[in-house]
Amino acid sequence: MAQTGTREVFQAFSTYAAIVGVKILLMGPLTAYYRFTKGAFANPEDVALKPAEERKKLLVTHPDVERNDLETSVPFLVLGLLFALKEPSLAVALLHFRLFAGSRLVHTVSYVGALPQPCRALSWMVGMGVNFSMAYRLLSSGLML
Repeated sequence: MAQTGTREVFQAFSTYAAIVGVKILLMGPLTAYYRFTKGAFANPEDVALKPAEERKKLLVTHPDVERNDLETSVPFLVLGLLFALKEPSLAVALLHFRLFAGSRLVHTVSYVGALPQPCRALSWMVGMGVNFSMAYRLLSSGLML
């Protein structure tokens, strides 16, 4: 019976990790779109073929371009995998995985749609809370340190 539960938890993790992964992948083209439409490039090599005067204007930061959500997504992928391997109950695992994926989707929509605070901050806090919860459960379950 434990084998079936483990498989279901890992399948749940795989599903939500894929959702988070696809969301991360979609941010790349969106960032590129904003870089070109806002004329804001981060690296000199990105504008190397432009005339010198234009290069200076393009090497700027813009709030629509500088959007990074990896600070919670990468830890989720690592912690979530370790958490799934510790064989939590399916209900507990689904709660963690769904809350995290939902928080990242809300966070992205609030960034792209420029929703007012505290929408983005609250969604970030939920994602961090999920990561800390999984980390606590892993560390308190007797990992050999």
